[in-house]
Order: sequence, then C-alpha cells, then structure tokens
Amino acid sequence: MDFTPFKVLTFDIVGTCIDFEKGVLDAVRRIGGRPDLSDDDIFGPYMAGRDQHYGRSSEVFSDVYLHLAKELDLDATPEAARDFQLSVLEWPAFADSVEALARLRSRFRLVAMTNADRTAYTSYAHRLGLPFHDAVTCDEAQCAKPNPEFFAFNRGRQSALGYKQSEILHVAQSQHHDIGIAKSLGYTTCWIERRHDQPGYGATPDPATFTEPDLRLHSLGALADAVFGTA
Repeated sequence: MDFTPFKVLTFDIVGTCIDFEKGVLDAVRRIGGRPDLSDDDIFGPYMAGRDQHYGRSSEVFSDVYLHLAKELDLDATPEAARDFQLSVLEWPAFADSVEALARLRSRFRLVAMTNADRTAYTSYAHRLGLPFHDAVTCDEAQCAKPNPEFFAFNRGRQSALGYKQSEILHVAQSQHHDIGIAKSLGYTTCWIERRHDQPGYGATPDPATFTEPDLRLHSLGALADAVFGTA
C-alpha cells in the first residue's frame, strides 16, 4: 500500500491496541475461582452480558460480571463484581502497541476512535504511552461503533482541522465494529488480524458478512514496518 495520501490514522483501541481478551480471561479466572474454564466458555456469556449492559465501560462491567457469574457458577459477591469492574481499567496493551504507535506518531496524526468511555480510554491512553493527538469516545459521540454516526462525528471533528476523509486510514481489529462499516462509508481500511493464529472471532461479535480490507496485517508493529519500509 502507498501511505503517501494519508495524513491521519484512526484507531480502534480495545482489541486493536489493548488486549481486552486477555484482560477478561485473566480476571474471570482469578476473581471467579474457575481456572478450568476455556476461552470459549468465557467469551460466549461475556458477550451476552456486554450486550445486556452496553453502557459506559467504566461503570457497567460489574453487571457484566454478575451475568457471567450466574452463567458460569462464579463467585457472585459484590466484592468480586467490584474487582472485575476495576480490572477493566487495567487491561494490558499488546506487546507491539506502544513502540508501533510511537513510530507512527512521528509521521501521522493519530486519532483514537473507541467504544470505551472517556474514563476507561484515559487509562488505556496512558498505558499506550499517550500517542494520540485526539480521541473520540462513546461519551462525545453519544453512540458506539458500528453506528455510522460515530464515524460522522469524527469526520466532522477532523474536517474542522482541515483533514479530508480521503486522507484518513482507519486501523482496527473488529470486522463487526469497524472494518465493515468503515469500508461501506468509503474509508480506506487496515485490518489488524490479532487472532490470525486462532479460530473464530473470540470475544468480538462475528460480522454479518466478511469485509475484505484494503490492507490486512497481524499487528501494529507490522503496520509501522510497512509504513517505514522495514518489513
């Protein structure tokens, strides 16, 4: 891909830069007292719980946990639910994220586009080394991806600073939340296939249909290498 036309890289955060699957799995097994549970045992009820409680991530994950606890026979005390809620702010970055984002920042304007709320995003941004020039969260947009209004909100925000949609490359892991809708809206897309060596979509909803991205890579490190010609 020729990266010359792009001035802005927009990024999904949770799942692309932040390893939320590891965060959820580790917390459920530690707090719930069920180290025997497989990843898929946890992911199904986790997504169902998140669908039922799709509010601000820094507030509703105690309810998500209580749904999990009921489905998986976990410790369902208020203390356990509070511990799970707090763990959301401690989800780890992928090993390549910090270095790759720092490299990309030297060439592009970096903009976070996340379904996390501002409180959770602030924690993630610090974990990632504060690489972003701007960020749009569900608080400001008053909606969440894949709602096209989320993309419209950010497009207006960046256009106020003189950036055109044709100058934006959208980078994301989720086919469901990002790649499908972004491509349909006319964005150039880079799919970071974090689960390339694992079956299925994990804790991300399956897309209604698969969307072929403009660029398909396995990590942010691979994106930085492609940009700077070091692949």
